[in-house]
Amino acid sequence: MPRISVITGAYNIGACYSLKMSVDSVLRQTFEDFEFIICEDGSTDNTWELLQEIADRDSRVRLLKNEKNMGLAASLNRCLEVAGGDYIARHDCDDYNDLHRFEKQIAFLEEHSDISVLGTNVGLFDENGVWGEQNFPQLVSKEDFLFTSPYKHGSVVFRRDALDETGGYRVSKETYRTEDYDLFMRLQTFCKGANLQEKLYFFCEDRAARKRRKYRYRVDEARVRYKGFKSLGLLPKGLPYVVKPLIVGLIPVKMLEKMKDSFYGRK
Repeated sequence: MPRISVITGAYNIGACYSLKMSVDSVLRQTFEDFEFIICEDGSTDNTWELLQEIADRDSRVRLLKNEKNMGLAASLNRCLEVAGGDYIARHDCDDYNDLHRFEKQIAFLEEHSDISVLGTNVGLFDENGVWGEQNFPQLVSKEDFLFTSPYKHGSVVFRRDALDETGGYRVSKETYRTEDYDLFMRLQTFCKGANLQEKLYFFCEDRAARKRRKYRYRVDEARVRYKGFKSLGLLPKGLPYVVKPLIVGLIPVKMLEKMKDSFYGRK
């Protein structure tokens, strides 16, 4: 069995400008003992055909296919059902990795048996290249969940036994765009997490992606926050943060873009 199972959901990525770079950044990792499990989630474009071409070139790629669109949480759970690794690494098909990412994360986890969730700091890029960065807490505390998730989902490596104890991703209407935040808070109730203080993952953050974020997902995030904060003992002090996504969702898109660009370092 491989040491790491890399799990990915793929939906309508045929026209994604970063797809080749994304896939290559997994297949060219310096740590080579992995399987790359991709669940195609009922796409309506040529995603399946592209994935088949990728799988034909590298035997470590394993493909699953949903007959209809089921969402990321359900797709990742399908990947977990067949994954054989002691560690589960996340990756998204429009992002890319530093080629030493798996090597460095596994080395850290081998040396720190008390850590079950390990992310990294993140570079932000668009079609013009890397334009900013996100830095995350080195050792994650429950208070770090108040403002936003203390991990970038795609950068994380989990210990398999910790994921099994949570039952995997929660498939629900309210977790449709917050499946990672929900999972991380459930994990925080019984295990420790950390982030390597290096930019080892690069996240596709362009303006087109921002405009696709609907207000109804902000409402769902507020529900997820309330349940998660309650389980972590963060109420009532966390109540202002429960309504944070509702307030942010009312800010005009152009103003929000300027605020984010300034915060993350876009010039």
